[in-house]
Amino acid sequence: MKKPEDREFGYKFLTPFMRVAFKFYYSPRIIGAEKIPKDSAIVIAGNHKHVYDQCLTIMATKRVIHYMAKKEYFEGKLAPLFRFVGCIPVDRSKRDFSSAMSALKVLKKGGAIGIFPEGTRNKTDKFLLNFKTGAVAMAKKTGAYIVPFGLTGDYKFRSKNLTIRYGEPFKADNMSVEEANEKLFREVERLMLENLNENKENLMNA
Repeated sequence: MKKPEDREFGYKFLTPFMRVAFKFYYSPRIIGAEKIPKDSAIVIAGNHKHVYDQCLTIMATKRVIHYMAKKEYFEGKLAPLFRFVGCIPVDRSKRDFSSAMSALKVLKKGGAIGIFPEGTRNKTDKFLLNFKTGAVAMAKKTGAYIVPFGLTGDYKFRSKNLTIRYGEPFKADNMSVEEANEKLFREVERLMLENLNENKENLMNA
């Protein structure tokens, strides 16, 4: 049986259909997609508000992205789908070395990992939850670029405000894990605020 980091066929097979359906139904705005490197090892990281968040990055790049997802998704009815598209299960109740090794293998081969540093969907009143350090630690170990994004808006039919914005990729080579994590947090926060300010201006000018 193939390991998660070796599965790419399912992702390549399903995502073209998903991109068309998602674009038609939600009509999201995708800003800065050209900043996503086309051929380097990358860790794409940003805030997490909805189970469909990963779909926006899937729309933004044709690269295969191995998303890290909580292991509970691999125990329900949709488990075959998560396995088919190469998601990496993460046991959030402990330090999951198995999932970390799978992600590191992807990055060492020049691949792409998708991760939400908040560790869970933000269902609180806080603008942004504290970031766990896994994303920047993996990037630092492998020399991968960190690609920040900020996501805001509502998942509604033909949404008027669903927006994802990508920032400039950066490396954590010359920073401590803590410094890199702080930089990532501030970048994601800034991108989210840019989305909100721009959407507010658009509403005022409508």
